[in-house]
Amino acid sequence: MEIFQIVGQELVSSGVSFNSNLLEANVLNILLLLSGLIYVLRKFLGSVLDDRQNKVLFAIRESEERLKQANVRLNEAEKQLAQTQIIINEIINEAEITARKVRESILEQGKLDIDKLTQSSKASVKFAENTVKLQIQQQITALALQKVEKQLKSQINAVMQNKIIDQSIVQLEGKINL
Repeated sequence: MEIFQIVGQELVSSGVSFNSNLLEANVLNILLLLSGLIYVLRKFLGSVLDDRQNKVLFAIRESEERLKQANVRLNEAEKQLAQTQIIINEIINEAEITARKVRESILEQGKLDIDKLTQSSKASVKFAENTVKLQIQQQITALALQKVEKQLKSQINAVMQNKIIDQSIVQLEGKINL
């Protein structure tokens, strides 16, 4: 253990010393200075801190208000997006329905056109058949008349011709008299 000696009011040890005289050590002066600084600075720092606190609170309130407004705008934008999506879906559905109706109309018109062409073709074929039949009948009739005429020329002599002429005159006289 070390031995401490009290010299005046100082406690002395071999190397480290403690001055117990407060006036001499300026501890009292330092305490007074610190308390004065705290008193003066508390008002100054208090007003600065109050201003800073008010500014921070104002900034927080302003940020919260902007957050609320942003959330309101976000909700409105989401509603508009949902409404726009509904409208887009309606437009797509209407476009599909319209495309289906147009396709069905085109197919129906195509069927009608095919039916008209078929009927027109059938009518043309029927007309051509009738025309060919009429031409064939006329040719057959002409050939038959030619054949009959040939036969008559070969079979009719002058006596028969006179007899036919007389009968025709008699028939004409009967018609005139009536």
